[in-house]
Amino acid sequence: MTESRILYVDDEPDIREVAVLSLKLESAFEVKACSCGQDALLMAEEWQPDLVLLDVMMPGMDGPQTLAALRENTRTEAIPVVFITARTQAYEVERFIELGAAGVIAKPFDPITLAGTVRQYLQKLRAQPE
Repeated sequence: MTESRILYVDDEPDIREVAVLSLKLESAFEVKACSCGQDALLMAEEWQPDLVLLDVMMPGMDGPQTLAALRENTRTEAIPVVFITARTQAYEVERFIELGAAGVIAKPFDPITLAGTVRQYLQKLRAQPE
């Protein structure tokens, strides 16, 4: 698998640290993290990740607002976003997909399987026709 850039966005430092360590278990992943939507917008535009893993509930700019702002910028509009959230009722997941998310990963996530789950999303996204 080619190297993939993953941006992880979460306001909780402990969760962010566990996620980054978990994702780095996959040698093909280059991982960066930030703590808020505003930083995510800047980092996504500059770094151009292959996938953004985005917490839904954050102070200030939440996940859905961050996704909307990413879609408004021509440099970030095509970057796939997967929400990471405890809000995983069927109607909530459906709403996130309608907002333009590529998927949803439930919180709390399993640190052992997180990288594999992300790899599956990347493979699925790359298999989709442009």
